[in-house]
Amino acid sequence: MNLKSSNALVTTDNEVKIYHDGQAKFDALFADIRKATDEINIEYYIIKPDNLGKKLRDLLTEKAKEGVKVRVLYDEVGSRRMSRSFFRDLIVHGGEVAAFFPSWSRLINLRINNRNHRKLCIIDGEVGYVGGFNVGDEYLGLSERMGYWRDTHFRIKGGAVALIQGRFIMDWSKATNYERQNIEKHFSFRPDHHPGNSAIQIISSGPNSQTEHLKIMYLKLIVKAKRSIFIQSPYFIPDASFMDACKMALLSGVDVRIMIPNKPDHPFVYSATLVHVGELLPYGVKILQYEKGFMHAKTIVVDEEVASVGTMNIDPRSFRLNFEVNALVYDANVAKELHELFLQDSESCTELTKERYGERSNVAKFKQAVARLLSPIL
Repeated sequence: MNLKSSNALVTTDNEVKIYHDGQAKFDALFADIRKATDEINIEYYIIKPDNLGKKLRDLLTEKAKEGVKVRVLYDEVGSRRMSRSFFRDLIVHGGEVAAFFPSWSRLINLRINNRNHRKLCIIDGEVGYVGGFNVGDEYLGLSERMGYWRDTHFRIKGGAVALIQGRFIMDWSKATNYERQNIEKHFSFRPDHHPGNSAIQIISSGPNSQTEHLKIMYLKLIVKAKRSIFIQSPYFIPDASFMDACKMALLSGVDVRIMIPNKPDHPFVYSATLVHVGELLPYGVKILQYEKGFMHAKTIVVDEEVASVGTMNIDPRSFRLNFEVNALVYDANVAKELHELFLQDSESCTELTKERYGERSNVAKFKQAVARLLSPIL
């Protein structure tokens, strides 16, 4: 289905490393960047001009000085706190920097609803990263307001890296009007490197397609589940088709667990999340509210056999408006590791039961009713 829907090729020679802590993820990424000899391609929705952002910029500048080709693609709206001069030294030393759908002015962006929400890194065409972490101190758990940042990211080696590279090339071409001829002369590919045995598809979606590729991938996983569905998402504002799929799974006796934050970053969106999970409670879903900090991971694990990690939230914006990307892994070992991480995270959660949900105040019920009405445009 993914092949026919979005031309998502399957590669079967991959090695996958899971990162769920920001410090560990960026330590690994920076180590890979330091080893780069040919090319570094970076694409993030958010790059903040704080300590982590400066550390990344300075490291990329050093690699550019060494003669490594460096390209940085950021989203103009997601990275709005960053000035255009932030990467000046990198550009002076040969690095290339581009903004996705740049603003007409600092205050006006005609594509405000169509943002590049992807987070990709490709080093020497050999190592690829995809997942939920952006670049900023808060993703290291250094924000007093948000606390510990719980996210999930993949580090991949193998044939899927060429597909991640291809995704970057298409986004870079859109942002820069880059000539697509002779791509292999300008970008690194390492097709002969076969380190593992995990099968992976890299699946993209966005407003440039009539089909909601990532949403229907989730739906397919949910309706094919036999035993368990574990979902982590910072927002849970699905459409009717997604809700019906969850209800069918629950009615079929599948163990469905959904983990959401208990510390919202957008209160109104959080109200919409609560009203949707509340609708599933009578069907037997287990709703877990993460208490340790902020839950930002975008993962689904089905039957401890198949798992997806990426950038798609479960909301209309990710389904239809934003440019997103996920890695779908057909490997029981990877799925079981994510399954176990979910169980570990559950120890830092409070369960939202039917009884607790029924005890919410009238003010909360009113907020949720309004949020439910406005859900399609959140």
